[in-house]
Amino acid sequence: MARFSTAVAVVALLASVVMVAESTLSCGQVASGVAPCLGYLRNVAPLTPTCCAGIRSLNNAARSPADRRAVCFCLKSAAGNIRGISLPVASGLPGRCGVSIPYKISPSTDCNKVG
Repeated sequence: MARFSTAVAVVALLASVVMVAESTLSCGQVASGVAPCLGYLRNVAPLTPTCCAGIRSLNNAARSPADRRAVCFCLKSAAGNIRGISLPVASGLPGRCGVSIPYKISPSTDCNKVG
């Protein structure tokens, strides 16, 4: 059942794709990086090294302003569309993994201002 829920969550993230034309990153790549974190984001599992490795990998891949905006749009969409995600936990996830991002992971984030 947990695998089914994870699969549904990843499909929901992929279905909510918001593309930024000049970005080299897709929401599929973002989903792959974040998928190991879903249990933690739902407050049903501890934070794992695999989750943080995915977050760090996404952060390292988002080199250009367009990439950072694309990741922001994907995370914003996921935060609003995947059921059971704790928004405070999602917002704090990058910091817990030792990553600093220039925006809050939230459905209310204005990703157009991310540079």
